Parts: sequence; structure tokens; C-alpha cells
Amino acid sequence: MTVHLQGSLFDQADEIRLGTLRHVRRTRLGDGAWIDLLPGWLSGADALFARLAAEVPWQAERRRIYDHTVDVPRLLAFYGADDRLPHPVLGDARDTLSAHYATELGEPFTTAGLCYYRDGHDSVAWHGDRIGRGRREDTMVAILSVGAPRDLLLRPRHGGSTVRRPLGHGDLIVMGGSCQRTWEHAIPKSARAAGPRISVQFRPHGVR
Repeated sequence: MTVHLQGSLFDQADEIRLGTLRHVRRTRLGDGAWIDLLPGWLSGADALFARLAAEVPWQAERRRIYDHTVDVPRLLAFYGADDRLPHPVLGDARDTLSAHYATELGEPFTTAGLCYYRDGHDSVAWHGDRIGRGRREDTMVAILSVGAPRDLLLRPRHGGSTVRRPLGHGDLIVMGGSCQRTWEHAIPKSARAAGPRISVQFRPHGVR
């Protein structure tokens, strides 16, 4: 698969490694929901993007929507708790997040879902991760983004102002509290030129 990523001017590191979580900043959204944000948590993010784009066994899926079967507008991969992750730094990230949020979450992050947004035509519609326990319980979803920035939008499920956060080049966002139940999030299509981006979503057991 050929990709064309405009690298970050602020991340020229050859070594792929994580920074500290000490400077993560929390924003309370309301209704018990919150997000933590840490720009540039991963250095060497462009190098990791290239590895993942080339080596992950990406799947193009089709889904039934009403009376039509349509292409999912992004490529997907999923790694369960016992699966070997496609790069060691992702295992380090999962372990580091599990340790940092142990008191609040009460359990480790176990799975990793990957989404590959190839250009501005790829997207994900408004949704919450409410398959499984996320429908009835507070939980967390941590997303590490590599590649070109794309806007992550968040909005209250029952109406209200939209929150916009551009994510890429090693940025981390953690959605916690009631966020999956009381808010929705999306990556909209982009009419302007958008480079490729890969997001890695770490979740606890039983949350999808």
C-alpha cells in the first residue's frame, strides 16, 4: 500500500518512544464525562505510522445499513488481549496507560483496535463505544494517533455544543467517565486535502 505522509516538523526523532504522562490535561465535558489530552506523547510517530501502514494486516469491511451494504470508509485491524501487537511501543503504551489510570479505571486496558484513515474521504460517523459494558458503565477509551492530524469531534448525545480536537503525530486523547454513554464522537470527512492517519484505540475487556 502506497501512502504519502507529510511528516511533522516538530517530530524528527528516529527513535520510537513514549514520553511521560505527567503533563496530561483534563477537560470536564459535563454529565460525568471528561477527556484527557496530551499532544506529542509519542516521539518518532511518523516512523511508527510508516511501520503500521506497511505491516498491519488491514481489513476492508462492508456493513449492512438499513437495506444497503456499504464499504466501511476506513481500514481496520483488531488485536485481542492475547494477540501480539504490531509494534513493541504499543504494548508499552497499553501498560503505561493501565498503570497511570489504574485507580480510576480499576482494571487494565487489554485490547487494541486500529483504524487507518487513508485520506479525507475516510471517516467514522457519530457514535459511542457502547457495545458491551460501555453501554451501562463508566469506562475509558485511550486513543493514540500517528500520521497527519484529523479532527476528532465530540458532542453531547442529547444536543449541545461540539468540541473539536485535532489529533495526529503522536497525540493522545483519553475519553473517560460517562463519555461513551452521554457523549458521541466522530472523525468527519474532510473537503480539504488530508494526509493519512492511523489511530490506535486501547480499551478494557468487554468494551467495543
